[in-house]
Amino acid sequence: MRESQFFHLLRTGRVVSRRRGSDRRHAEGAADGPPELPTRDPRPTADAAPACRARAPDQGRGGRRAAPRRARIDRSAPGAAEGRPRAGRRGPRLDASSAGAAMDSSSAAASRAKSARRAAACVCLALALLLLLLLLLLLLVEHACLRGRPRRRRPGAARVREIPLGAGERAGGPARVQLVPLWDAANDSLGGAAAAGRKYRVLGRQELLAARRLPGALIIGVKKGGTRALLEFLRVHPHVRAAGSEVHFFDHHYAEGLHWYRRQMPATLAGQITMEKTPSYFVTAEAPRRVQHMDPGTKLIVVVRDPVTRAVSDYTQVRSKRPDMPAFEQLAFVNGSQVVDTTWAPLRIGVYARHLQRWLAYFPLSQLLFVSGERLISDPALEMGRVQDFLGIRRLVSERHFYFNATKGFPCLLKGEQHGAPHCLGKNKGRSHPRIDPTAVRRLRDFYRPFNRRFYQLTGIDFGWA
Repeated sequence: MRESQFFHLLRTGRVVSRRRGSDRRHAEGAADGPPELPTRDPRPTADAAPACRARAPDQGRGGRRAAPRRARIDRSAPGAAEGRPRAGRRGPRLDASSAGAAMDSSSAAASRAKSARRAAACVCLALALLLLLLLLLLLLVEHACLRGRPRRRRPGAARVREIPLGAGERAGGPARVQLVPLWDAANDSLGGAAAAGRKYRVLGRQELLAARRLPGALIIGVKKGGTRALLEFLRVHPHVRAAGSEVHFFDHHYAEGLHWYRRQMPATLAGQITMEKTPSYFVTAEAPRRVQHMDPGTKLIVVVRDPVTRAVSDYTQVRSKRPDMPAFEQLAFVNGSQVVDTTWAPLRIGVYARHLQRWLAYFPLSQLLFVSGERLISDPALEMGRVQDFLGIRRLVSERHFYFNATKGFPCLLKGEQHGAPHCLGKNKGRSHPRIDPTAVRRLRDFYRPFNRRFYQLTGIDFGWA
């Protein structure tokens, strides 16, 4: 019987308990006398109703108390067909609202159980995906470690050495490749291989990292002598790295300290030279002592030029920024006389011997290289060869890196450090000089002549300035 039919019978009163039916039969038997016991037909028919032995409502077989049984439907009771409840004790009644509430609570419990099962399934799926990702990560890490792990060198590891073609034919047989051990089998350590005079350089991990270092070489002068051209030519060399602009540490920013100075330098690798150019160092009185305090082994490069030509070039640069500047002759001589005004900076810089003596008090002559500004224009490859030898680097910058620019009047680079096309210096280089009175030029040459001779003696080089 379905649950809906059971609730319908409850509402119509057709459900009675076995105890109520037994009480009613006892009452009818007392009025009519002892009941007749029906004979049991071994083959009951469909019309015959099954007869049950009357039993006490609270006693089972053997005189024992019977446990209460669930209510059942008695279709043979009188009045059941008409829908009237049987006489006796009333059974429990359920209304429609209670049945609906029970159904709703049952549905809610089922829904909660279903939601819990779905949540558990989602958690299990998430855990499975997480474990899969961890496994994949472990596989990737192991693969990377295996690729990055250096292969162990066997004691008999060998390298291939080239043999000239035709050697085997001359010997009367096919040429064979000879294997030569790269490391000594008896001493397989790195130190032993380096001590044995290996052909290749040995670099550690720290040496392969770029770092900012204090300069090992300085271009200290002189102004308008060709220092910018020399630095641009050196930048082509792969073993030279230089600061981008003039730092002016040893004359203007010395109070900032060496840590500040190091931060102005480019990052370099082991084997590269860090350089810096500030032409005013050569004429600064405190610069030699300060540079010697930083590093007594610093290499110094001085680009010098004819003092008279250099003074005119210096004046031309300043006049380009100050058009109202007086004439060169008025500034070079005191009150229009024949006395040279040595307090004027363009003329004071040209007294090279006086400035050089201060530097020689702190550095030996072997740590200074003097580059001719005139030869740097006429034959840049020749002067660049001297500079590369002085710095201890290979001669990689040669004639093939230069071409002569007829408009500017000096050589330019076919390929600069950051330029794939031909590269010349800026517009402020190669300006046309104003015309100077020949008498003033002659007086200046007479003034510089003794200082030039002294400079030749100190450097051991005759630059040929008239």
